[in-house]
Amino acid sequence: MNRCVVIGGGAAGMMAACRAAQQGQKVLLIEKNEKLGKKVYITGKGRCNLTNACDTEDFFRNVVTNPRFLYSAVYGFGSQDMVEFLEESGCRTKVERGMRVFPVSDHASDVIFAMERAMKSAGVEIRLNTKVRRLQIRDNRVTGVELSGGERLMADKVIVCTGGLSYPSTGSTGDGYRFALEAGLSVTSQRPALVPLVCRENWCKDLMGLSLRNVRVTLFSGSKDIFQDFGEMLFTHFGVSGPLILSASSYYSRQALNGAALSIDLKPALTMEQLDKRLLREFEENKNKQFRNALNALFPSRLIPVMISLSGIAPEKKVHEISREERQRFAALIKALPLTVTGTGDFTEAIITQGGVNVKEINPSTMESRKVKGLYFAGEVLDVDALTGGFNLQIAWSTGNLAGESAAAKD
Repeated sequence: MNRCVVIGGGAAGMMAACRAAQQGQKVLLIEKNEKLGKKVYITGKGRCNLTNACDTEDFFRNVVTNPRFLYSAVYGFGSQDMVEFLEESGCRTKVERGMRVFPVSDHASDVIFAMERAMKSAGVEIRLNTKVRRLQIRDNRVTGVELSGGERLMADKVIVCTGGLSYPSTGSTGDGYRFALEAGLSVTSQRPALVPLVCRENWCKDLMGLSLRNVRVTLFSGSKDIFQDFGEMLFTHFGVSGPLILSASSYYSRQALNGAALSIDLKPALTMEQLDKRLLREFEENKNKQFRNALNALFPSRLIPVMISLSGIAPEKKVHEISREERQRFAALIKALPLTVTGTGDFTEAIITQGGVNVKEINPSTMESRKVKGLYFAGEVLDVDALTGGFNLQIAWSTGNLAGESAAAKD
């Protein structure tokens, strides 16, 4: 039977189904949820950061795991191609800070509606509230799928786009990993990524909800700097979160660390020498005040008690009595506020899953399994992931596109 079954109606699945059908393939898309794109609906806080308009080389610099595997997929269907695809399907887009692309309406639903229109136009058959139990494979070739109720559907191509483990409430429960294992493929261990970090220091909970902008964060494994970037972060009741921290977490998870040191530079625009001069000026203007009352121009009010406590300088000490050594130690603290990372949040908090179907067993030019003919994988189910900013959704669009085109071209 010349039919392609796509398992999973997320970003990768919708694109794969659409592309295969547009090239004349008979396509059935199976989704276990009551609607398509359930995870897409919540991306970008409901606005859907659907891709990133940076140049392609910058795109790959934002891919954390297996960027080379994605060359064919991304060069074949990049961010501009995705924007044009949506515009042609009635969803206008806009570019914001960091080259992040959103629908003009700021509604993720418009991206889903555009995909649905494209699939309908291409003739894709969609079955919602339907769960696949297992793949049907004979003589190392896929022959169809078996549904949870026992019904068997014949197909000579199957594209697995079941996502990972992040946000399990959206239906991401790891089905694709089981399908891969049962088909004889290997699957790398899965870890939460783009996820808040848990810290040992109790004072984080005192700062819960405090956002710091224009800071530099460095993550260390031992003495090795494994991540450094500039931007915004947020304190939580258990540690830290926000854009900078989510990116750092991907490198923490990638190296499977059991602990790490995090350093926050609160004044990254100033050198140590410049910061010392700034402190001298502040201290001179407040020389008759107590130390605890002389820092309002330097930090948010909620951060001041923490900085005083960590400085080792008595809060009631007069500013003019602070020694040069104490001032310089305080400057060093400002440039490197230390935190001890003990772990990450779990998959319920993670934006994406790190790990998945081993890409060494997938043909990067087609997304087809090297072990089972007619079996393809696309999207988050693969062992590929990237930083925030629309890159992970573009990976889904690109790999879905390539899998769909390849399945349609297969004899």
